[in-house]
Amino acid sequence: MAKTLEMTFVTELGKETKLSVDSPKEPINPAAVKAAMEQIIAANAFDGNGGDFVSIKDARLIERNVKDYELV
Repeated sequence: MAKTLEMTFVTELGKETKLSVDSPKEPINPAAVKAAMEQIIAANAFDGNGGDFVSIKDARLIERNVKDYELV
């Protein structure tokens, strides 16, 4: 099962932008995720669709079942 931590930020223009982390360390610590997101905003590390990240919207863990097929 593939897992991804998806973090959603709000930009200065009010748009949502998402950052994803594949195979995050579990169990997920919500306080640590929030602290990391606050550091990303403070460092102005990314420029999203609508400008700089200004606030946190949410974070979620996504689990996917992936089945590969051999095509002969």
